[in-house]
Amino acid sequence: MIFFIIYSIIIFAPCEKRRVTFILNQDSIDYYLKLKNKINIFQILTIAIILIVGVILVKFKPAYAVTLGEEEIGFVNNRTELQSIIDNDILTTDDETVAFVTLDDVNYSFQFVDRNLINDNTVITKIKESSRNIYSVYEVSDGNDDDSVYVNTLQEAEELVNNLKNSYSAISPNLAITTLYLEEPVTDEAISNAKAKIAESLNAQLAEKKQRDKRTVNGIYLACLPLKSGTISSRYGSVESVRDHVHQGLDLAANYGSPIVAVADGTVKFAGANSGYGNLVIIDHGNGVETYYGHCSSITTTVGTKVSAGDTIAKVGSTGNSTGNHLHFEIRINGSPVNPQRYIY
Repeated sequence: MIFFIIYSIIIFAPCEKRRVTFILNQDSIDYYLKLKNKINIFQILTIAIILIVGVILVKFKPAYAVTLGEEEIGFVNNRTELQSIIDNDILTTDDETVAFVTLDDVNYSFQFVDRNLINDNTVITKIKESSRNIYSVYEVSDGNDDDSVYVNTLQEAEELVNNLKNSYSAISPNLAITTLYLEEPVTDEAISNAKAKIAESLNAQLAEKKQRDKRTVNGIYLACLPLKSGTISSRYGSVESVRDHVHQGLDLAANYGSPIVAVADGTVKFAGANSGYGNLVIIDHGNGVETYYGHCSSITTTVGTKVSAGDTIAKVGSTGNSTGNHLHFEIRINGSPVNPQRYIY
């Protein structure tokens, strides 16, 4: 109504009375004419501005538009209060497994907005919902990326490492603890499954070490068997009519011409005929360890040749003092024969 009156004064007062009567009655015209004489245009504009500002202040209010990342999420009355809630409530937690809480950038811009659009609680709720807990977890690993255990506390990780080192002291596992940051905590089921997996890996390493220890002669590792396939026909220490002394090696029956390989790295010391041994190969492996391969049908290496474990050095036969195709295999330490079955077979 006020706006209508002001507008009428400005627009219609200068017009002829005759034209105004089409819109207003005579009393109104008289009122406007009297008012026109009392106030000037400046006063009218001042009143209009005051009225407009009043209406704006009733309808609108200064506030802060809040942007989370790239999205405007609402308006708040007080930027300082909201930032305090973010810092001291949303980004703070009592959960010991949570390393920190992460949140997209929060930005503010000052604006005049409709009072109905201002809602601090809605903005706070949206910010809380978009926050993400980042959990500190501890990886226990033996160096194999596929065999790792994740636990939620450093104490759990240290206890696990100590237990594994005590249980597998024979192989001195190289276990390391690494701090990682994940968006999900580690479940008890995942921890249990991972522990079983790393235990399986360490058991395999332990079995390999035991096998390696068994096959190690005075520091020399016997990496393979002398025959790919063969059957024990006479054991070390046996007394048989075919010989006049205790058996000093292991006889392995096999097909004629089957490849005979070096059981460890070394240098060929002898390759040729040797009375009861028939065709014989002797390999010096160092540390006083030598291996003998007797009764060969043929020899495929020569003296002085450096061989690696698995290299073919001869073929199975029945030369020398032999009753059938087989390999006579000996291990000697500093010239004295030892039972091969302490190390292989």
